[in-house]
Amino acid sequence: MIHLEAVYHRASQQFCYALNEEILMVGLQTGEEVEQVWIHYGDPFSTGILGGNEAWEGSREEIVTKMRLPQHLWWEIPVQPPYKRCRYFFELQAGAERVFYFEDGFHSPEDVKNGQLGQCFTFPWMNSVDINVTPKWVRETVWYQIFPERFCNGNKENDPDWVKPWGYHTVSNLDFYGGDLDGIRQKLPYLQELGITGLYLTPVFESPSSHKYDTTDYRKIDPGFGDEKTMKLLVKEAHDRGIRVMLDGVFNHCGSNFLPWRDVMEKGPKSPYYDWFMINRWPCREQEGSTRDGRYYSFAFAERMPKLNTSEKKVRDYFLDTVRYWIETFDIDGLRLDVANEISHLFCRELRQMTKQLKPDFYLLGEIWHDAMPWLGGDEFDAVMNYPFAAAIREFWYQPEKTKSDLEEAIYENLVRYMRQTTEVLFNLMDSHDTDRLIHQTGGNQDLFFQQLAMLFTMPGSPCIYYGTEIAIEGGADPDCRRCMPWDQIEQGNCAEITEQVKQLIALRKEPAARSMEITFENNNSSDRVVEYVKTGAEGSRLRVVLNASGKETDVETEGSVLFARGYENGMLRAGGALVERL
Repeated sequence: MIHLEAVYHRASQQFCYALNEEILMVGLQTGEEVEQVWIHYGDPFSTGILGGNEAWEGSREEIVTKMRLPQHLWWEIPVQPPYKRCRYFFELQAGAERVFYFEDGFHSPEDVKNGQLGQCFTFPWMNSVDINVTPKWVRETVWYQIFPERFCNGNKENDPDWVKPWGYHTVSNLDFYGGDLDGIRQKLPYLQELGITGLYLTPVFESPSSHKYDTTDYRKIDPGFGDEKTMKLLVKEAHDRGIRVMLDGVFNHCGSNFLPWRDVMEKGPKSPYYDWFMINRWPCREQEGSTRDGRYYSFAFAERMPKLNTSEKKVRDYFLDTVRYWIETFDIDGLRLDVANEISHLFCRELRQMTKQLKPDFYLLGEIWHDAMPWLGGDEFDAVMNYPFAAAIREFWYQPEKTKSDLEEAIYENLVRYMRQTTEVLFNLMDSHDTDRLIHQTGGNQDLFFQQLAMLFTMPGSPCIYYGTEIAIEGGADPDCRRCMPWDQIEQGNCAEITEQVKQLIALRKEPAARSMEITFENNNSSDRVVEYVKTGAEGSRLRVVLNASGKETDVETEGSVLFARGYENGMLRAGGALVERL
């Protein structure tokens, strides 16, 4: 029996979209009982003008690509409308039962045979300007996220007076250690050798804090990090090494020392900046604890991070001019927007138009932790930080009752959540400055650490490691995840073995199959906790990945060239082992 309530499609968003100027991607969700699906498609005007008694004329094609999601199946097919417009409906089969699915509901085979067609789904026109185009370079990029204050102190002359001695230990957000842009510049050869091709820097603009998410001046480098000359050198030298640079824009809120906010605190409603913020009653003070009393809105309830009103044109214009300044002056390649889901959609659309005019392949990334389809239609962000991907991996490795089928469904669910061109540039990560570090999540278990990294680097999207992941830096939740980089240990060679294995995983991104959207989960092993999948890339290139999370060793015969192996010997993959080979 076909469960009609489980069948869903709409002619928009990730269900139907132009992949490029020729191909229309069509996806359908059904229940698990559906065995076969066909799409009937044709031109809306092939037999007459809409609204008349035109008959159906079109092609019938079976949809063979099928992915298992939690409680559902996802069917997907590319079609090529000859006139860039398409009307279509679906035919579903389960056992002896067959139904037809139209925009206005379900119809029987008898209805369709008798010409009683329903309202077809319609994609009116594949306008080139409406196609979601994402930067191609991001698909091949391996990102390295840096928290500048803790990465490397390259210039002690710009250290604040209260700087502490550099050291690898637990830290607080009140601590300063002198990390700066010169330190990042000095370590560019190290990053290049590691295989990094993209830098994501958390905020570098003037701010009184160590984390810089409470901006004082959006058009000035924080003096503790360097100056504008240093920033220009960093970007140029990174580019010379084939490394792109993405900055962090905190446009949802500012710091309490931001001059417009100070003007409002002094003049109240008479300030020309009063409407830049979301003040609900006046007078109001900053010294009353949190903003739970609603006197003004802020980031979370942090009273020293007042929320900016991006519905206000003057605010939007200010930040558009600011971003223009950083692109034109420093040639940055991307911008990550902090708390992006609270910024107005209007600002995000204007930001995209402006940045893409200045630099067509500029990368716009939003910090959104949940489903972000409203921001990813092609007129706002290119991608978001893919925290749901990290959650899917964590659930399997840290919940022993989960099976490889559960992981397969979770991965496929991530792959079909957005348009393909978006999925290919999603910012995939396992940890960040906002989470506990990956090695901490594993309880110090390097097997779990490397198995998850192996998955990170063999999935579509743009992988990112947090600074120090290449040496398995420890650290719990914020602020402990922001420890100083232990350069003395690295230079003494104490981390060489771990670093070499991470470098091998990073090198996998040179394999076209590692970046491919085409993934097939195999079922060659009887254990529910031995994960095996094959990636297929351009010109038939293939990668095979086997991850043993079963708790006991298992037989695994190699079939090609081993590119990464941990715990593999004589055809046996030990518990916690990982194997990646080119077929």
